[in-house]
Amino acid sequence: MDKQIIAIGGGGFGRNPGNGTIEKYILDQSDKNRPNICFIPTATGDDESYKVSYYATLTKLNCTPTHIDFFKRTTDLEKLIKDQDIIFVGGGNTKSMLAVWREWGLDKILKKAYQNGTIMCGVSAGAICWFEKGVTDSWADKLNIMNCLGFMKGSCCPHYDEEPERKPSLSKFIENKDIQNCYAIEGGCALHIKNEEVYSAISFRGKKNTFYVDYQSGKTVEKKLPVINI
Repeated sequence: MDKQIIAIGGGGFGRNPGNGTIEKYILDQSDKNRPNICFIPTATGDDESYKVSYYATLTKLNCTPTHIDFFKRTTDLEKLIKDQDIIFVGGGNTKSMLAVWREWGLDKILKKAYQNGTIMCGVSAGAICWFEKGVTDSWADKLNIMNCLGFMKGSCCPHYDEEPERKPSLSKFIENKDIQNCYAIEGGCALHIKNEEVYSAISFRGKKNTFYVDYQSGKTVEKKLPVINI
């Protein structure tokens, strides 16, 4: 059984409720006719409007959607996650999200589910959380590198073309050896990983890309990854 991660650089139902292009692609990766999908909006403090957008989009697609709340009474996490085919993690504050998950033991539950074939995906905070490290705006004053869950080796930076500070900050992090390299994902694009190897970039809004960024011959170098347009 394949282990899969789909990391979205920006976009999806949070910005365009009801569109469903990348969400349909995610659902199609499951071997189930009608997969169970669970939304985890912890990074926004379980924002109600975010959940409304999720259900507005996913109820139009062939799946059974549910979600997890941490700031109301919380369900039996192990039982709920065990029943899911797909996990979708929303954007927001990555540092706070991971702190809550670790307090509840969700990080370990998700790791077990991933190893058993549950597809892990998400946008922004929900993209970087699966990697060893991520470029995050969890701090108000500047971008930072933070340790994440480590399901996938390497680092990840979302919103690569959407926020002007992303490119120079990532270059600085690599040049200073804070990280060795990074997958930089533009908004409207996702990085699909199978069994800890890059499968393809997935462009779902215009001609968007994902780059592998590292340090060569004294400078930061971007390598555009193969892309599938959907």
